[in-house]
Amino acid sequence: MRERDDMTFPFSEYLRRVNELRENMAERLLDVVIISDAENILYLTDYQTTGYSFFQALVVPLEGEPFMVTRKLEESNVIHRTWVEISRPYPDTGDAIQMLVSALVEFGFAGKTIGYERNSYYFSAYHQDVFRTSFKRSRLMDCFGIVEKSRVCKSEYELQAMKKAAIATKAGMLAGIEAVQAGVTENEIGGAISQAMFAVGGEIPAVMPYVTSGPRTMIGHASWEGRTVQPGEHVFLEVAGCYRRYHTAMMRTVICGELSESMLEAQDIMKKALAALRVELRPGLTVSDVDKLVRSILHENNVGARLITRSGYSIGIAFPPSWDEGYILSLHQGQSDVLKPGMTFHIIPWLWGVDGDKTCGISDTFYITEDGCGSFFEDVDQDFVIKPATTEKSKAKSVTPISRHNDETQESTDKKTK
Repeated sequence: MRERDDMTFPFSEYLRRVNELRENMAERLLDVVIISDAENILYLTDYQTTGYSFFQALVVPLEGEPFMVTRKLEESNVIHRTWVEISRPYPDTGDAIQMLVSALVEFGFAGKTIGYERNSYYFSAYHQDVFRTSFKRSRLMDCFGIVEKSRVCKSEYELQAMKKAAIATKAGMLAGIEAVQAGVTENEIGGAISQAMFAVGGEIPAVMPYVTSGPRTMIGHASWEGRTVQPGEHVFLEVAGCYRRYHTAMMRTVICGELSESMLEAQDIMKKALAALRVELRPGLTVSDVDKLVRSILHENNVGARLITRSGYSIGIAFPPSWDEGYILSLHQGQSDVLKPGMTFHIIPWLWGVDGDKTCGISDTFYITEDGCGSFFEDVDQDFVIKPATTEKSKAKSVTPISRHNDETQESTDKKTK
């Protein structure tokens, strides 16, 4: 391992992580592990690239020097970003799995007990079949979760990185709220959020912000599509800022018009849930306890809304296609996982179907402390933001944005010209 001082965290932090992995390996009687999940590779080495759709792996033996197998282009990330000294790159015309097999044989791991992440996004079923067929001399074991076991509780270094991500989240959300008004497009709001996040040092998040307005708020995981916000409508915003692949997230709601009785009740119920969490979250509670607390509060509403998803999820390191660590730990009923210091959660007491046709949200990212919890967004107001129903912009004739209706608009214009 090459000690260096230009990585995201001190070299000692990465050494601690690798040693902890090796302790977990010894516990599971593994001689060597193949780590192919992008988040886990970053956690252990500081390696990152947008080229993770090509096969890449960090091979960590119980004893001896780790090495990486990557596409030749990506070897530059091994050299310039990580402590890894040995790599075995494959060309674009080469075979990634055969390179992995050759390297395992080269370093004496044939016949050993080898763990690999069977649930990794980018170690495909096809590649796994080729690997198992080509490497029959060893005992191959699924070791999915062996790194996640350590990732679920963040170190103080990681919490500091998440605080930097939270600066970007907050800047983006405040800019998005400021941009919302009747007459603007969802795209303009999304652009304002993005510009603000990046301007304060935020990096490209695993998922760009969610911006929906009016009836489109009922569409799960939708974002801007050129729609213009209409007078009297509300806008749902969900933003995750990113720093060195660490994320924090937040939901807020803006209304262009009057705050109706039903939306006021929705706001107050979500705020009540978050206030209760701020008091109750602490080590010793189970995941199921937290989910039950959130649901019991949200269930008591008279506006026809409900929580149709998990009530929250672990959050931290992420690459596309998602900004969460829900595959490590999500807040569900029936799960007995116990909260521990260093765990971080985006908790989402959002309400789907207010009055049957509106979705709104207020959320927070919490971190568990030794005797309670803290919020990354303590100073961000949770109330729905109320904007005028009409503005000069909504009255003015605006340029038609790019949308699926442009062809129809052009066709109509052509007919009039003829």
